[in-house]
Amino acid sequence: MVNIMNVSKKYNDKTVLDDISVDIQKGTITSFIGPNGAGKSTLISLVSRLIAEDDGQIKVGGENIKEVKSEELAKKLSILKQSNAINMKLTVRELVSFGRFPYSKGRLKSDDWAKVEEAIDYMELRDMQHKYLDELSGGQRQRAHIAMVIAQDTEYILLDEPLNNLDMRHSVQIMKTLRKLVDELGKTILLVIHDINFASCYSDNIIALKDGRIVKQGRACDVIDECVLKEIYDMEFNVQNINDQRICIYFD
Repeated sequence: MVNIMNVSKKYNDKTVLDDISVDIQKGTITSFIGPNGAGKSTLISLVSRLIAEDDGQIKVGGENIKEVKSEELAKKLSILKQSNAINMKLTVRELVSFGRFPYSKGRLKSDDWAKVEEAIDYMELRDMQHKYLDELSGGQRQRAHIAMVIAQDTEYILLDEPLNNLDMRHSVQIMKTLRKLVDELGKTILLVIHDINFASCYSDNIIALKDGRIVKQGRACDVIDECVLKEIYDMEFNVQNINDQRICIYFD
């Protein structure tokens, strides 16, 4: 479980997160939605300890993240940020193998390579595993970075807008893969996502933020609601039930 307790964060005089409290259950996909500037990415960064909260406390698996050694936290929790450019001449396979660094310290053993192979296959990268990253499209590089996170094989996976640069087919592939990681391997995934229909169809829980506060949280049926979404995004929505999924038609 991830416990976020009364967490606040400021940048200079601007409050980005204001007294956030939420419990995220193990073995679920939890999507964070909301407009730009709502604090979604900041919250993910706080949970991963990339930045420190000003007030409050965050626990992952019952442990205060401030008290966990970095090398141990990297075996428990992995993160993919929006900006993941790497200024090195790397192949896809080499990048994915970086996910094993917390365990191997760069000296991969057979078990490590098995995780690399599994991640490459998960993301359908077998035919391009020996290509260099700068030879790939933006979407292909994004899939390679997600494979690296999968190879890290942590219980908790944090993804900040993982569908960036992906076409529809590969966006669906990513979401199905995340669902598989949760349903078959018991992973716990925290996800910042802009596409509210993907959030609706693939999440166990959705947390909607606006202006650094939680506006609504719960299952898709609770959050994917015309009145709730209008409050969050300041625009009109038409929510329809299609094949037992709540799908948003939105326009200004």
